[in-house]
Amino acid sequence: MAMHTVQKEGRAFASWEDPGVQSVKRIYKYFKQNKYKTIIMAASFRNTDEILELAGCDNITISPVLMSELEACTSPVEVKLHPEWTHLYNTVPEEIPGRMTFDSPDAFDRMHSQDTMAVEKLREGVAGFCADQIKLEEMLLEKFTTYLHP
Repeated sequence: MAMHTVQKEGRAFASWEDPGVQSVKRIYKYFKQNKYKTIIMAASFRNTDEILELAGCDNITISPVLMSELEACTSPVEVKLHPEWTHLYNTVPEEIPGRMTFDSPDAFDRMHSQDTMAVEKLREGVAGFCADQIKLEEMLLEKFTTYLHP
């Protein structure tokens, strides 16, 4: 999300207009309007305002630091996303089309490659999962080694 700010606008965004928040809202709206059976998960927040803008999203990953900040808040949380309210969501830029169909993997790849933020965040996400997989395997190996050879 920060990459988008620097590359596209060169300015900070209000939480409601943040490109990452807008991306999640567009994805949520698309999948819920088209009745896809899936869970939308938001992640990579920089502050609590971005989290609160997506209140109601199916799943949200929140860092311990931001979780502590949210726990300290005394203001009521307003639900912002709900499957039955998707017709009310204003997303930026223009509205997304109806149900997307891809006649080939190449068609999907073409559309995906046009969204710089999606490409970069997917790359970061896969790299993070790979790094975590290695850490997990190392932890398990250490535990098994300790268990088998005390």
